[in-house]
Amino acid sequence: MKILLFGKRGQVGWELQRSLAPLGQLVALDHDDRDGPLSGDFNDPAGLAACVRAVAPDVVVNAAAHTAVDQAENEPALARQINALAPGVLAEEAQRLGAWLVHYSTDYVFDGSGDAPWRESDPPGPLGVYGQTKLEGEQRVAHCQRHLIFRTSWVYAARGSNFARTMLRLARERDRITVVADQIGAPTGAELLADVTAHAIRRARRQTELAGLYHLVAGGETSWHGYARHVIETARQAGQPIRVAPEAVEAVPSSAYPLPAPRPHNSRLDTRKLRTAFDVTLPDWQHGVDRMLNEILAQ
Repeated sequence: MKILLFGKRGQVGWELQRSLAPLGQLVALDHDDRDGPLSGDFNDPAGLAACVRAVAPDVVVNAAAHTAVDQAENEPALARQINALAPGVLAEEAQRLGAWLVHYSTDYVFDGSGDAPWRESDPPGPLGVYGQTKLEGEQRVAHCQRHLIFRTSWVYAARGSNFARTMLRLARERDRITVVADQIGAPTGAELLADVTAHAIRRARRQTELAGLYHLVAGGETSWHGYARHVIETARQAGQPIRVAPEAVEAVPSSAYPLPAPRPHNSRLDTRKLRTAFDVTLPDWQHGVDRMLNEILAQ
């Protein structure tokens, strides 16, 4: 099997390099990679198409995206190019080759209303440019008959900056922290996404009827406030020099932090379709977060 991966240096792309390598020959590119006909630049549709044709992969995996939610409000054309138009090019080329196309989307395609987990069949209603462009990307990717689209939320990795690192820094520096408590979701590790992706590719290549859209997040749910409390208390129990007291991690509404792009309050995603189709168990979010924290705190 030959696999072409885009977005290799992102959180998910980095883990995908590990999980996909045992499946076959892996060609991994990022936006600034250019080697002859091989280009990972999503701003160059012709170059992107030429790259897919040159590699002629059995599977294309797109882990590249414009994920700066607030910035997308100010640069909608760029967000659309990266999140929708470029994936559309990949879909056209993968369809021409008879290849599989794996793509990642987001809870931001929904409006965040209610408190029930969103199902794949629920009508989307994105609140901002990021969600709108990711929804269009889903629609374009679906033009490739053999596609797997994984919607996820609250993605983190031990590598690079993330919410947990920010909370740890603030907890060491301050006597009081305020964290949003009215947005609910499931922190989901890039490692989990990568491992499930590799498993799904193997299964789907044998059972082509598994093509489609799936929700993929860790088990359970929490708020950003609950996430912060868990991170800080885990670090405290590990002997880290935490300054903020448990009762001084204050819960506040989203209105306390007005931002250019609205955030969905309900980011719960129903994963029953994925778990049934691919026979996987998705561990509770604390499992992955604790593993990440062990790695961070050991550094």
